[in-house]
Amino acid sequence: MTRALAVCVVLLVVLCPAEARGHEVRPGLLDLRETEPGVYLLLWKQPSGGEVELRLSPLFPPACRFASRDRQQITPGALVVRGTLRCRDGIDGKTIVIAGLEATITDVLVRLHHRDGRLETYMLRPVNPSVTFGGATSAMQRSLSYLRLGVDHILLGVDHLLFVLGLLLIVRGTRMLVKTITAFTVAHSVTLGMATLGYASAPVLALNAAIALSILFLGPEIVRARNGGTSLTIRNPWVVAFAFGLLHGFGFASGLTTLGLPHAEIPLALLLFNVGVEIGQLVFVALVLLLARSFRVLEVPWPRWASALPAYAIGTLGAYWTIQRTAILIAAL
Repeated sequence: MTRALAVCVVLLVVLCPAEARGHEVRPGLLDLRETEPGVYLLLWKQPSGGEVELRLSPLFPPACRFASRDRQQITPGALVVRGTLRCRDGIDGKTIVIAGLEATITDVLVRLHHRDGRLETYMLRPVNPSVTFGGATSAMQRSLSYLRLGVDHILLGVDHLLFVLGLLLIVRGTRMLVKTITAFTVAHSVTLGMATLGYASAPVLALNAAIALSILFLGPEIVRARNGGTSLTIRNPWVVAFAFGLLHGFGFASGLTTLGLPHAEIPLALLLFNVGVEIGQLVFVALVLLLARSFRVLEVPWPRWASALPAYAIGTLGAYWTIQRTAILIAAL
């Protein structure tokens, strides 16, 4: 297991883009609502306030222009722009591009509300930063967008994956593994729901620093477990998984709260986003366990120092992120 985790740590750090090495998977939102033929109320929410400032902007067709001055305001976690867009002959068949999206790892949800009741919803990604309007999207397509957003949020959130890796290094036995992963799931589902529904919130910068601290916390515990020591974390890792899972749930919630979902869509979006997070988490755990089993079957030789690599790598990254995010937090005060 330790050798497999060593490989996973190296792959997470080396192969993931720099933007993914913190909790920066923050989707944007472009909402267009047709009020009269060719006239649209515009809402653009660009994620902000994280460790990496995103440079995104929607580019409209030449036939479109602002009929009123755009109004900008800063809200927690987002820059919000509102205005009125007038498009000659409407926007059907025309293309909108999110400039700068291809240089990020984030997504942008685009919604177009037609006067006749049709609704178009698209999830734009770095590999496909544009959309051509026309027709209507189904409820199934919108549901799959929220599901995919949840999967992306966990698999691109390297800090969350490192925390799960740290738990896997401490846990002993299948029963305790199931108990620990379940505790983490329940905890982050609770705070994800509370934050998305508006019952609780956490400041983004302080939250990111606390998530980094949770990873740093596991480093010494992994070393202690490897040396045969004991502690509350080693005896009952599910307790730590639940406690820190509450923090990570607020981090997951940033993937939905910045979208400004319509009230009627929140329950479905919350459910599917959370299911997507769980699918991504279980896929990651399964891959780690399969990798560990393959090393045992193949009897791959490893140097002795490699067994200590995961603990020190996780602890070092946790310390680096904690210092970095705390400095950003202090600078913002």
